[in-house]
Amino acid sequence: MAQSVEDLCQAGRITYVQLVERSGLEETRVQAILLQRWTPSPAERQRIAAVLGVPPEDIVWGHATPIQHLYGSGPG
Repeated sequence: MAQSVEDLCQAGRITYVQLVERSGLEETRVQAILLQRWTPSPAERQRIAAVLGVPPEDIVWGHATPIQHLYGSGPG
Protein backbone atom coordinates (compact mmCIF):
# COMPACT_ATOMS: atom_id res chain seq x y z
CA MET A 1 0.00 0.00 0.00
CA ALA A 2 1.40 3.39 -1.00
CA GLN A 3 2.21 5.91 1.72
CA SER A 4 2.95 9.61 1.76
CA VAL A 5 6.48 10.97 2.04
CA GLU A 6 5.61 12.32 5.49
CA ASP A 7 4.42 8.90 6.71
CA LEU A 8 7.53 7.19 5.35
CA CYS A 9 9.78 9.78 7.01
CA GLN A 10 8.08 9.17 10.33
CA ALA A 11 8.32 5.40 9.95
CA GLY A 12 12.01 5.61 9.04
CA ARG A 13 12.78 8.31 11.59
CA ILE A 14 14.06 10.59 8.86
CA THR A 15 13.87 14.27 9.68
CA TYR A 16 13.06 17.04 7.24
CA VAL A 17 16.68 18.24 7.38
CA GLN A 18 17.99 14.74 6.66
CA LEU A 19 15.60 14.38 3.72
CA VAL A 20 16.84 17.66 2.25
CA GLU A 21 20.51 16.78 2.75
CA ARG A 22 20.29 13.19 1.52
CA SER A 23 18.10 13.92 -1.50
CA GLY A 24 20.15 16.87 -2.69
CA LEU A 25 16.97 18.77 -3.55
CA GLU A 26 16.29 22.37 -2.62
CA GLU A 27 14.76 22.88 0.79
CA THR A 28 11.71 24.67 -0.60
CA ARG A 29 11.07 21.83 -3.06
CA VAL A 30 11.28 19.16 -0.33
CA GLN A 31 8.93 21.20 1.84
CA ALA A 32 6.41 21.46 -1.00
CA ILE A 33 6.64 17.71 -1.64
CA LEU A 34 6.14 16.92 2.05
CA LEU A 35 3.12 19.19 2.21
CA GLN A 36 1.79 17.61 -1.00
CA ARG A 37 1.74 20.98 -2.72
CA TRP A 38 4.07 19.84 -5.49
CA THR A 39 4.06 16.78 -7.68
CA PRO A 40 7.74 15.95 -8.17
CA SER A 41 9.37 15.09 -11.48
CA PRO A 42 10.45 11.49 -12.10
CA ALA A 43 14.05 12.41 -11.17
CA GLU A 44 12.91 14.06 -7.93
CA ARG A 45 10.79 11.01 -7.13
CA GLN A 46 13.81 8.75 -7.57
CA ARG A 47 15.90 10.88 -5.21
CA ILE A 48 13.24 11.02 -2.49
CA ALA A 49 12.46 7.31 -2.81
CA ALA A 50 16.16 6.41 -2.56
CA VAL A 51 16.42 8.29 0.75
CA LEU A 52 13.31 6.55 2.05
CA GLY A 53 14.48 3.13 0.82
CA VAL A 54 11.36 2.32 -1.18
CA PRO A 55 10.52 2.28 -4.89
CA PRO A 56 8.88 5.47 -6.18
CA GLU A 57 5.67 3.59 -7.00
CA ASP A 58 5.23 2.84 -3.27
CA ILE A 59 4.89 6.55 -2.49
CA VAL A 60 1.78 8.71 -2.87
CA TRP A 61 2.78 11.70 -4.97
CA GLY A 62 0.32 14.44 -5.66
CA HIS A 63 -1.68 17.28 -4.35
CA ALA A 64 -3.50 17.07 -1.04
CA THR A 65 -5.21 20.39 -1.57
CA PRO A 66 -7.46 21.09 -4.52
CA ILE A 67 -5.97 23.16 -7.29
CA GLN A 68 -7.83 26.44 -7.54
CA HIS A 69 -8.00 29.17 -10.12
CA LEU A 70 -5.54 31.90 -9.28
CA TYR A 71 -6.81 34.49 -11.74
CA GLY A 72 -10.17 35.59 -12.99
CA SER A 73 -13.52 35.73 -11.32
CA GLY A 74 -13.77 31.98 -10.73
CA PRO A 75 -16.97 29.98 -10.56
CA GLY A 76 -20.25 31.63 -9.97
